[in-house]
Amino acid sequence: MNVSVEYLGEKKFKANTLKSSYILDCKEITPVEYFATGIIGCTGIDLVMMAENDGYVVSNYKVSAEIERQNEVPMKLASMHIIYEFEGSFDTTKANRYILASLESYCTTVNSVRDSVKITYSIVYNGVKIADKESIVSGGGTLLDDGFGGACGV
Repeated sequence: MNVSVEYLGEKKFKANTLKSSYILDCKEITPVEYFATGIIGCTGIDLVMMAENDGYVVSNYKVSAEIERQNEVPMKLASMHIIYEFEGSFDTTKANRYILASLESYCTTVNSVRDSVKITYSIVYNGVKIADKESIVSGGGTLLDDGFGGACGV
């Protein structure tokens, strides 16, 4: 992976990847907010792709996060509570499994910070809360044998 950032002036930067580019406007969204949305975006993509790989459609999908940061500089992320809200035609066991496969194994961004950030999650599936403030296993990038083979491993 190769990325670059060019300063455009007025706290704006052009971010470049091999596939695309976009503007980072630090007056509107801070780099930490971009980072946090990248984390929850990654795990969100995993959920949709795993369901699609099994022949299901995810609808009315929203993922959000409540984040606490340390008070001292560099003000690292201290905790992140990820809230998944979505609908589908699969059972609640499968809904839980999709989320856990992403959080525990496949989401690169979550797995990059989980050793230093306390991560919990809640799931609201088809309007019913099926998990509330559950913790993920922390440490070492252990892959769970869940049978999915990864959805977003690029």
